[in-house]
Amino acid sequence: MTSLSPADAEQLRLAFQRCRDMDGTLNEQLRAYADASRAVFPAYGEAVDRLVARLGGNGGGETAPRPGDAMPPFMLPDEGGRLVTLPSLLERGPLAVMFFRGHWCPYCRLNVRAVVQALDRIRAIGAQVVAVMPETQEYTGRLKAESSAPFPILTDLDNGYALSLNLAIWLGTEIQRLLSYQDMTKFHGNDGWMLPIPAVFVVGRDGIVKARFVDPDFRKRMEIDDLLAALESASREN
Repeated sequence: MTSLSPADAEQLRLAFQRCRDMDGTLNEQLRAYADASRAVFPAYGEAVDRLVARLGGNGGGETAPRPGDAMPPFMLPDEGGRLVTLPSLLERGPLAVMFFRGHWCPYCRLNVRAVVQALDRIRAIGAQVVAVMPETQEYTGRLKAESSAPFPILTDLDNGYALSLNLAIWLGTEIQRLLSYQDMTKFHGNDGWMLPIPAVFVVGRDGIVKARFVDPDFRKRMEIDDLLAALESASREN
């Protein structure tokens, strides 16, 4: 199967709801969805395996900023068009800079939901979160509304910031064909089929990366307990 039928899309929607509502850690939810997705759309699961192997062989994300590096600054618009900078955010405390693929990505939606659920604990640490996506403000705003995320979701149009961090990847023709039911050109404002590797950088108030999570396999994300521990550690340093 090389395309997703309406019946298959409905099965995936129901699988997402089941995984979203299940007890367990974020990565347990993600694995459950990956298994369900593979059962419904095996061609996509196999193509993702090949993509992940290719990226891993090429060292995908390896040269992104590491702990001890200065986090490169950004100035990006939020979902309301206001420009947000890294220094202005760091004035308020340690920060998790999180890269997501898009509002359409079920793994990203599960990830954002888990972060939203942990926000009280993040705020108690004195830390904060900012999300970065390559989509236009229409779609960053949609994710913000659907997830009730109170943190900024910034538009990195054409993946300029992700490219500067060596996170941007080309999906390739096989994935492009399998995802053709998604209107990526509309979402991104271009037809480049470039996405960031999902990543998290925990940045201290001094602008130095304290911890990171970078994995070319978008089906895996930084666990919430690990994120909280890294933010708490960064908070103690400042």
